[in-house]
Amino acid sequence: MPDEPSAPGTLRPGGRTARTRAAALRAAEDALIDTGFDTLDLADIARRADIGKTTVYRRWGTPAALVADLLIDMADQSLPRTETGTLDGDLLANARLVRKTLTESRSSALFKAVITAAASHPDTATALHRFYATRITEWAPCVEQAAARGEVPQGTDAAEVIRAVSAPLYYRFLVSGDALDAASAERAAAAAAAAARAGVYVRR
Repeated sequence: MPDEPSAPGTLRPGGRTARTRAAALRAAEDALIDTGFDTLDLADIARRADIGKTTVYRRWGTPAALVADLLIDMADQSLPRTETGTLDGDLLANARLVRKTLTESRSSALFKAVITAAASHPDTATALHRFYATRITEWAPCVEQAAARGEVPQGTDAAEVIRAVSAPLYYRFLVSGDALDAASAERAAAAAAAAARAGVYVRR
């Protein structure tokens, strides 16, 4: 972005601009975890990242734009999926990863902050949707492979199965406050697998 921010994800890896972006995004993570989105301040981000305020304001402009860029970076850095060779094993691995993300102190606080930001800022909401779309795209092949093995019916909507795994875990995280324990992850994975085998997610 010359006098305006360049599009996220188009920076030369390892260059000065990329290092500046990485420092600012790490500082944004820290600030979100420390105080949440409502008090996020670009001047504080510049101080935490040890970069110029002008650079931060010129590149991102608003806290919401910075959080949106953080989500884009998180999507780009997401871990690859686990392959166990069975639908049950793959969905359980997915559920365990979601649970780990939502229960570790740092990532839990970060996700609450970015979800709060997305509720009020369309650009951040778009970035959050992209983050989850990236994760679903990463994990959907495990359902497609299960269909090829005959574990679930042909025509099963792989994305819907992956959504069904994480949905009850996010409900506990954001709505009910019920414990996000290992058993809840196992139940979510088993329920999604059973419904998929029963043809619940076959495209009509």
